[in-house]
Amino acid sequence: MTSPSLELQGAVVARLKAYPGLAALVEARVFDRVPEKAELPYLSWGPEQAISDDAEGITGFDVTIQIDAWSRKVGLPEVKRIAEQVRLALTEQELALDDNALVLVEHRQTRILPEPDGLTSHAAIEFAAFIEQP
Repeated sequence: MTSPSLELQGAVVARLKAYPGLAALVEARVFDRVPEKAELPYLSWGPEQAISDDAEGITGFDVTIQIDAWSRKVGLPEVKRIAEQVRLALTEQELALDDNALVLVEHRQTRILPEPDGLTSHAAIEFAAFIEQP
């Protein structure tokens, strides 16, 4: 049986890499461990949390994930465009899981964060998912 959070990560990464609105912005640069010399802009897998939320006869998990967008273009427009495409990619159409049942994915918030180097723009895009395990 596949871990719900692992299966969700696989589905999310596949969707982000295939989503047309992101292809022109980040191509297939979606990482869980960013290579040392990664070309910007790109997306990275941020913090996640899985909390058991069982009900009678149902094994469920509330999973919170964060996708981080990174850009070095001057100003914030590019990172904001990327963040919006991430939101659309994960909320416009259902994600399919093979072993578990993804009940819902909701966008929680997008935070635009200044980076200490003064050059990099960062968006933290947070989602909540509920997954049932058979």
